[in-house]
Amino acid sequence: MQRTTWTNPGLSLTTTLTAVLLLANPALADAQTGLLLATGDGYANAPLLNTDVNIQVNGLVARVSVMQEFENDSADWVEGTYVFPLPDTAAVDHMRMYIGDRFIEGEIREKEQARKEYEAAKASGKKTSLVEQQRANLFTTAVANIAPGEKVIIEIEYLEDLRYDSGLFSLRYPMTVTPRYSPGHAPSEEAPPDSLPMTPPLVSATRGQRISLQANVNAGMPLEIVASRYHPVNVAEANGTYLISLAGGQAPMDHDFELLWRPVPSAQPRAMAFAETINGQPHYLLMVVPPGSDLISGAMLPREMIFIIDTSGSMHGVSIQQAKQALLSALDDLRPGDKFNVIEFNSVTRPLFPASVTAAAGSIDSATRFVRALDADGGTEMYPALDFALRTPSYDSYLRQVIFITDGAVDNEEGLFQLIDARLQGARLFTVGIGSAPNSWFMRKAAEAGRGTFTTISSLHEVGEKMDRLFQKLENPQFTDIDVQWPSSVIVDSYPSVTPDLYLGEPISIKARASSAVRPGDVVRISGNSISGAWSSELPLAGNTQSAGVGALWARARIAELLDQQRRGGDPEQTRVAVVTTALAHHLVSKYTSLVAIDKTPERPAGDPLANKAVVNLAPHGSSANAAFPATATDAEQLRLTGIACLLLAALLLLGPALRRRWFHGSLA
Repeated sequence: MQRTTWTNPGLSLTTTLTAVLLLANPALADAQTGLLLATGDGYANAPLLNTDVNIQVNGLVARVSVMQEFENDSADWVEGTYVFPLPDTAAVDHMRMYIGDRFIEGEIREKEQARKEYEAAKASGKKTSLVEQQRANLFTTAVANIAPGEKVIIEIEYLEDLRYDSGLFSLRYPMTVTPRYSPGHAPSEEAPPDSLPMTPPLVSATRGQRISLQANVNAGMPLEIVASRYHPVNVAEANGTYLISLAGGQAPMDHDFELLWRPVPSAQPRAMAFAETINGQPHYLLMVVPPGSDLISGAMLPREMIFIIDTSGSMHGVSIQQAKQALLSALDDLRPGDKFNVIEFNSVTRPLFPASVTAAAGSIDSATRFVRALDADGGTEMYPALDFALRTPSYDSYLRQVIFITDGAVDNEEGLFQLIDARLQGARLFTVGIGSAPNSWFMRKAAEAGRGTFTTISSLHEVGEKMDRLFQKLENPQFTDIDVQWPSSVIVDSYPSVTPDLYLGEPISIKARASSAVRPGDVVRISGNSISGAWSSELPLAGNTQSAGVGALWARARIAELLDQQRRGGDPEQTRVAVVTTALAHHLVSKYTSLVAIDKTPERPAGDPLANKAVVNLAPHGSSANAAFPATATDAEQLRLTGIACLLLAALLLLGPALRRRWFHGSLA
């Protein structure tokens, strides 16, 4: 147990309070001076962690290897637990535990069975590791029986398909977690049954939590631009493959990494197809790009635009600046004849107007002043704000577009998705993810449920670019009634089962499994409608490029849709069985399956205790570990601080006479 002694009778109240706060919650301490974390026996040093990421891109598929290094720098045997993000579309299919010069391959199990095997191995002193999914984009790694001074490396591999939008391919690797808020639940909203504390200990600085990252991009076409949005990188080209690495070798894990590339104009794809055959069954990954803006007429529907802006504490710092700048940019783009409203929310919901008003000079000036005065504080009660926006009576002949600007830092995503399903009607929901590490799963799925699109803004300099692109989508008619027709000779299980509306620059992406091989000349025909008229395209299925991982991506898409169907009323047990069957067949981590690795030989002596230590995450860039508390505060946090204040006051009352005597004698001397 660390002890702190004050010998200066002139110690200020501010300094004393800071010291007491650090002792009360040692995760706030600077890890450069030795981070302390609570254990069963008091406080102890946490295992250090560094990460190495290797990305291999082939066509539309990326395989990513993540090496997590755990080091026990204490004198105890420890179990390290680490909460970390991955892309919300990741198909996690491998885990290896490296001990010295050997490794143990992880096995896929149903979640309960994997946990039992892990706990049994931990109790018997065997080195063991467990990877579990808490959310589609949030995972935990537990490593038990790390010896004093020992390093253990856990390798996780996953597959994901690339994002393509407005001529740019991109992939994003998340590095840290924005603190998640557990809201009070509206009467009509069920609390998520799997709600868990989603926020690990956060620090503003640490001598661990560094990342090295390398990427090899084989796009299959010449590229005009290869760039990183937020990190300086070195780029080299060799035989059509682009090699990317962090310019400084390593970087702190406090800001999501985004890599993007653009083909040369003559190589811009209109359609791409990849295939993988597993046990005689072909799996397909297809991408088709609808016509560009040159084929879209200038006709524009009258719009009602409702802007929702998150001003909770997790938006403190750079995030609220980005959000306000994005909203001011949106107000500037309102057209005469549009109707609009602005809704602010944190612990409470505060609309600017009771209902949408005409976008006249006076109302826009009022909105501009309202937005400029906003500040970030309080909780993240999204449900009432979203409910207000969708419940307000709409205007006939107006297309309602809701633009939701937030970091998505909540843990009740399922309840919000249910609200969108129930209240959306003819509206469209567009999400704008703000900050260095937004909740990408919530942003994407909310926009998907809202038949809109999602945009991520992680830096002030890209607000104009990203908002201009979003408004191009808002102002142009979308492609609707999209139909995908497969050859009649095969039975196809494809996802999404219903293709959503598409907006300017967005492709149709399909993952499918066919019952048998296709015949030469077979094509898949895709058609749709826009205000400009009908459109269709055909894509040959025979002779497509083979790409490992397409089958796993199909399985990941199937699992996601099964869970969506459960949220909309599907039978939970039937869903669980279907998810488990698919996940086990493709060796995937899911809501109901986990990866577990167990060494055969016990190492920890039977009589030695095992300390459990959480591994810290860096606070997202632009925020601070201290700011995380009001960002996710409930009454419990207020009570905790009140309790600390009471203890501090009691200590000052007890020590007051002695301090005054010491000060009096010191002044006489």
